[in-house]
Amino acid sequence: MRDLNTPELADASADLREAIDRCGYYPDVVTDSLEVAIAGEPIRAYVLQHEPTFDRDEVRRHITILALTSTRLIVGHTDEHAADELIRAPYASTSTEAIPLQRVNAVVVNRVVPNPAGYASGKSDPAVAGAGEVVLTIGWGMVNRIDLEPAVCADPNCEADHGYTGSVAADDISLRISAAADGPAGIQQVLEFAKALSFATSR
Repeated sequence: MRDLNTPELADASADLREAIDRCGYYPDVVTDSLEVAIAGEPIRAYVLQHEPTFDRDEVRRHITILALTSTRLIVGHTDEHAADELIRAPYASTSTEAIPLQRVNAVVVNRVVPNPAGYASGKSDPAVAGAGEVVLTIGWGMVNRIDLEPAVCADPNCEADHGYTGSVAADDISLRISAAADGPAGIQQVLEFAKALSFATSR
């Protein structure tokens, strides 16, 4: 495991390619789409999530990759689609976004820890450390979520219109990793990535 307390991390490009190949989900398509955005920079950390999506009676696959370079956050998505009226054969669509690190303004980590009384801090084995689910939310100002609800006052008999109250939260991408679906290694990987991204955006 790499020590993310140090600013210099080893180039993880080969590790990412190996993970893409191991996933087996159109590896050349996924790699080529990422290469355009990465543009030859070394990769400092990454997260790969492969998940199915359900469309009526069909199951289609989706892959999300977050890659961190020394200057940018790379976000890549690849989806598969059934044949349609325009494209007569099954096909895949990919999208990538390259975000300068100075634009990243929120790195939020929500953790669900089963059996907190038995939690063991600092354990390298995520199964021992005991995180059951991690949700990583990253914001860079492109998408904001607004939650509104009717405003009320302390008087239970008040019938006046107090307007609305709410909050605005950055929500450009949210990635949920669970030990049940992605395994303990998936939990560890997203926590390492969050730590590396937090360090990179703090400078």
